[in-house]
Amino acid sequence: MRREAAVMMAVRGSVVRWVIGDIINTHYLTNRFTLQTQQRCGFRKVAKKVEPKKGVAEEIEANEILQKKDVAPPPDLPTPHPHPPTRSFGRLVKPFVFTIGFTGCSFGGAAIWQYESLKSRVQSYFDDVKADWLEKIRPQKQGDLRKQVNQWWNSLSEGQKTVTGIIAANALVFCCWRVPSLQRTMLKYFTSNPASKALCWPMLLSTFSHYSLFHMAANMYVLWSFSSSIINMMGKEQFLALYLSAGVISTFVSYMSKTAMGRLGPSLGASGAIMTVLAAVCTKMPEAKLAIIFLPMYTFTAGNALKAIVALDATGLILGWRFFDHAAHLGGALFGIWYILYGHELIWKNREPLVKLWHDFRTRGPGAGGNGSI
Repeated sequence: MRREAAVMMAVRGSVVRWVIGDIINTHYLTNRFTLQTQQRCGFRKVAKKVEPKKGVAEEIEANEILQKKDVAPPPDLPTPHPHPPTRSFGRLVKPFVFTIGFTGCSFGGAAIWQYESLKSRVQSYFDDVKADWLEKIRPQKQGDLRKQVNQWWNSLSEGQKTVTGIIAANALVFCCWRVPSLQRTMLKYFTSNPASKALCWPMLLSTFSHYSLFHMAANMYVLWSFSSSIINMMGKEQFLALYLSAGVISTFVSYMSKTAMGRLGPSLGASGAIMTVLAAVCTKMPEAKLAIIFLPMYTFTAGNALKAIVALDATGLILGWRFFDHAAHLGGALFGIWYILYGHELIWKNREPLVKLWHDFRTRGPGAGGNGSI
């Protein structure tokens, strides 16, 4: 009952993003909203003098002017390209290799991180005891801001502490979007676009990128709400590997969808990775009771909620809805379902050989000592 109540309270905030938040957010770059930079919205006379070689530069400049005016580019009009980008699936080979390699490195790094955490747990315990002892004999200060921050930090759960770092990274990227001199860099590396020259790293960086404050706040609130449940299930190391991999995988699914449909354009947002988190929790606890934040009297099971979300994004993808990146949502949700049903057994439970290799490297490395001490 306690777990069901906790999940119900968490999902009350998540539905705002799915039902209400996405509608309000269409004024900006919403839930992985596809940017359609329109030159005629930012230019009038200049648009008639566009030269073929300056098409990309003009497009970027137009996007910057729109952002300065806080006007969202209209999603329904085609982007005027002097030379429209070609729909080539051959361009997706590098992103595919990057997706496989990054996912493997994420889970491998998480396994090593968990090994190091377990090895240092005893030392950390003695350090905590020493810190508590020093805190007792140290004169207490009234109104000490640092002490208040430490008390707040210690009051957080392990999941909330982990997600705090993700929220901080998203907030930093959000501030960078407001720096005029960084606009071109942000558009190139912090939005994912299969027609861009930079294909691989934006798949990860765009997961931490939000242009709208409401968009970022809604996504981070959902992630914060589910952080305790998902990290209690997996541990912080496995969770971070899943979250980062989900961002890259969902972006690759978006690449494939855009290339197949010929709707090439940049997207951004953490929605694909967050959909993986939601799908994982709902798959693991399908009978948990959930509720809408403004309608707590109406409850439904997590399994039914997941089915509705997948059906909605599948419908949007088939019908070609362009307000949101439904392909990224659907890819993230399916990856979360697959990981809980099969991926955990295939990937995480088979990490022992890698951990053993790392253990042998640490114990036999220079300065490790014959007894395996660090």
